[in-house]
Amino acid sequence: MPARAWAALLLAGLLALLAPVAAAAPRIGVLTMQPGEVFFERFGHDAIVVADPASGEAVSYNFGYFDPTEPDFVARFVRGEMMYMLVALPLEQDLEQYRQSGRGVTLQWLDLEPEQAEALAASLAERARPENARYRYDYFTANCATQVRDALDQALGGALRSQLAGRSRGNTYRSEAVRLARPAAWMWLGFDLGLGPYADRPLSRWEEAFVPMRLADSLREARRADGRPLVLSEHELLPHLIAPEPVERPRRVWPWLLAGLAGAVAILALRRRPRALAAFAAPLWLLCGIGGALMAFIWLGTAHEAGWANRNLSLLDPLCLLLLPGAFALLRSRVPGRLFRPLLWAVAAIACVGWVLQWLSLQPQFNQPWVALLLPLHLALALALGRRA
Repeated sequence: MPARAWAALLLAGLLALLAPVAAAAPRIGVLTMQPGEVFFERFGHDAIVVADPASGEAVSYNFGYFDPTEPDFVARFVRGEMMYMLVALPLEQDLEQYRQSGRGVTLQWLDLEPEQAEALAASLAERARPENARYRYDYFTANCATQVRDALDQALGGALRSQLAGRSRGNTYRSEAVRLARPAAWMWLGFDLGLGPYADRPLSRWEEAFVPMRLADSLREARRADGRPLVLSEHELLPHLIAPEPVERPRRVWPWLLAGLAGAVAILALRRRPRALAAFAAPLWLLCGIGGALMAFIWLGTAHEAGWANRNLSLLDPLCLLLLPGAFALLRSRVPGRLFRPLLWAVAAIACVGWVLQWLSLQPQFNQPWVALLLPLHLALALALGRRA
């Protein structure tokens, strides 16, 4: 071989030795945290893990942070304009709070192509910068789980959404919210009363992934473009030491109907004792009036779309507040004002009309338990007190 060819070969070898070794693509995983015992932990949580194979360092990209000290925090929360942010922190630091509270954590390593993993890692690092980290929070459509879902789908070129969008298990925003909030009675009652018809349409698997545990289930079934499973392996990082995630169970109407009919019978049995009826009706009307005013405010004054056009307004009627002076008059053995009787029948009539319109609606709302409970009470109070007034 000529000397010039040897020199060129030697130079190429030296350049190859001096060239930097191509770095391995980062490993991408999804953390899923089980529900906790505090009300804001009831729905679980998740995050994306980016691990550097060379250094062994793992960063958790967590979309669940907010700043309660920011200006107008409470007002923005009430109006439905709350801002959350993405925070990048060491994996062990992120796990510590769940270890202390006894919440289980699993890690699903994903089988991504190197370029997909690198693009996702770069996108998350850019989004975690302070000027890019904030996002408009929505309880159902823009929370920690949907942000993880959307980031993965973008890295996969839309392949995740295409596999999940056309499938459904029949779950709704209401059914999932009530199920997961069930350990706290005040919380599930608030969801069930406060959600409108928006929350009752069947969700696709893509939409129900607003629940972190549902997203983890769907990832287990997802496939790459070549047909291989998307989840490469799954590991339990922390055991779950507290109450497990509530299971699904049917919502039955008959216990509510029995309670409503029993209450109506008791009201009619006391129709000759107006003071006793007023003692029962006053707190009921107060709760109905305040609840209805709050529902009207959510519909007309906030961005909480899931609470708009709430049919429970016909049962928790703000007009009930106008019945309170009449109840106080009856408690003092006095005759209520002239408007008391028309208002009694108006509240009962609105409850009946709301029930009828529910059956004629193109977008029904699942509020049959509340109809079964409250409609008999409103009718019985109108029959028992309307004549006496």
